[in-house]
Amino acid sequence: MENGGRKKTWSELKQVVFELRRQLSTLSTIVPSSVEFRNLKDGRTRIFFLSSPGNGWETTLLYTDIVLEEQKNGRLQWHPVIESNFQSVSLGARSSREEQLMLERKRLATWGITSYELHHESGKLVFPAASTLFQCIDTGYTNGPLFPAELRMNSSGPKLLPQICPSNPDLVAYICNADIWVSHTLTGSTQRLTYAHKGGRPLSDDPLTAGIPSYVMQEEFNRYQGYWWQPDSPDGVYRILYEETDESDVKIYSFPSSNSNTSGEIEQYRFPRAGTPNSKSNLKLLTFRLSDSLQIKDIHNLELQYPLSHIFPWMEYMVRVGWAPNLFNVWVQLLDRRQQRLELVLLSVDNFVEPPPNMYHTENHLSPNCPPVQVISVQTTDVWINVHDLLYMFPVEDSGKLTFIWASEETGFRHLYLITTNIGGHHNGIDESLHSNESMLVNNRMGVAVPLTSGEWEVLGWNLWVDEERQLVYFMGLRETPLEKHLYVVSLRRPGEVRLLTRPGFSYSVDLNKECTMCVVVYSNIQKLPACQVFRITHSDWSVGGVNLTPIGFILEPSVPEIEIHPPELFTHQLHSGEVVYAMIFRPHNFSPTAKYPVLLNVYGGPEVQLVSNTFKGMRHLRLHMLAAQGYCVIAIDSRGSHHRGLKFESHLKGRMGTV
Repeated sequence: MENGGRKKTWSELKQVVFELRRQLSTLSTIVPSSVEFRNLKDGRTRIFFLSSPGNGWETTLLYTDIVLEEQKNGRLQWHPVIESNFQSVSLGARSSREEQLMLERKRLATWGITSYELHHESGKLVFPAASTLFQCIDTGYTNGPLFPAELRMNSSGPKLLPQICPSNPDLVAYICNADIWVSHTLTGSTQRLTYAHKGGRPLSDDPLTAGIPSYVMQEEFNRYQGYWWQPDSPDGVYRILYEETDESDVKIYSFPSSNSNTSGEIEQYRFPRAGTPNSKSNLKLLTFRLSDSLQIKDIHNLELQYPLSHIFPWMEYMVRVGWAPNLFNVWVQLLDRRQQRLELVLLSVDNFVEPPPNMYHTENHLSPNCPPVQVISVQTTDVWINVHDLLYMFPVEDSGKLTFIWASEETGFRHLYLITTNIGGHHNGIDESLHSNESMLVNNRMGVAVPLTSGEWEVLGWNLWVDEERQLVYFMGLRETPLEKHLYVVSLRRPGEVRLLTRPGFSYSVDLNKECTMCVVVYSNIQKLPACQVFRITHSDWSVGGVNLTPIGFILEPSVPEIEIHPPELFTHQLHSGEVVYAMIFRPHNFSPTAKYPVLLNVYGGPEVQLVSNTFKGMRHLRLHMLAAQGYCVIAIDSRGSHHRGLKFESHLKGRMGTV
């Protein structure tokens, strides 16, 4: 890198990187994220979000209130949830290694409060920081910010991944030392619910964890949650579904410690290299009650009478898990090792039983009344299955009819389907079996699928909102162009009629409230900084044409950067094969069309990534900005094999690693 005819020193280069990082991070951290809505009793809607006010470095928890009659479309007032001196007092401690790894896998490059849990009815807030957990109650009527208190816990070690019990906000579960704990925040009653991890042993002798997804599940399938509260407790029993991970067969590697300058100190991690064994997952169920004095009692750790790996021997990954609307069924998505077969199955809580006291004498462990596992959807492909989060189940009818929205790439592009099946009784008096030799264990309950969307474009694999009253489904997709994410709506009454709700020329990320009456929209394009606006969703009739987005105000107004930003330019090119590829070029700063510049090609050689889009390129593109600032021309191309272009476009890479 040249500087006035001479090479820059390492100190000069470090200063360039530091300055660029400071400028870009200032632009990135003010963009609101982790949006949650809460309806207050006086009609206000309180919107919580994470951001860094005043161009600060640390993110904190903020809110803005929307009044029912407010239609100003001006700037909405930000209010801090937490006192400003709390972060300097309580969050100064260094994050634990467990917290650092979780932030890395989530691709979060921020400091301060990076996540939080909200109990919508009570206003209880819980968040992890500095290896412990803090809580506060937002009543909606408190004057001024709150000073959170540390949860009363008797467990030692970093506390991670807290979850508030949906049916009782006084109960908070969390992970400590690779096991699940639960605390009653009023009485301080704390119990360790699982004993998978022994602690105090070498990594090779302690392979079990509870409530924490494996490395592959976090890194490759974007699931960071490993336990799930039952949404309600109608019988007075609290239930937590959880994943127990066994990494006995995963090889251990040693690396120099990243937390110490002392030479010779190492850290050990398990890592499943290609072709080597993965971790194994077991699904289990915790149950407990509260005594009259609000102490946690009657703890039971139940396991499946027939493990999923026994019923589905081809299963390699348990990629998604959740509770069905009837409260006493759970659903699981199972994927094979080649990622070419995905099954959506239903389990009953009655499938979980007490483990046998002696593993060699299981006769009393087996229950003749154990209901069969029900397979309600199967997807296969000769390419690979892109795992998604698009599943919405409607309440089960008394007749056993189950209707759900599910996504599939069976046409070559991911689209939404409305599926109706029956999970009670038999089909025409005949109990259909998917696996004839295991008819007592598995029932095939696959129903009729009606496509809600179609075409050579993709529905994005996250965020699905359903207005059950109006039979409307809101989702994100790429119908206009692969470069721009937009919000769409489709009616269950008229499948196939899809309407665009956001304006072309920008790319969007959107959050809707549960009632589908309000949304928070963050939008930008390649040249314009992100802005954040709140809209009210209104209707002139029941159709998609009657949906209107009425602006309420800006959480973050459109602005011009105070510093000079050099955004890249977008280009398209048609290949000899006829396919169009998209590219962006970061030109050198002070670019002259008559001069020659060294060119660098930024390559990402794998699937599931899109480099080129019509969004503002900030902190995540620091390296490309830095190279352009030092006189390089940097080109990034989404070649065949990149994401969001359909399976055929993606599959150009299949089985061709290192040869394309």
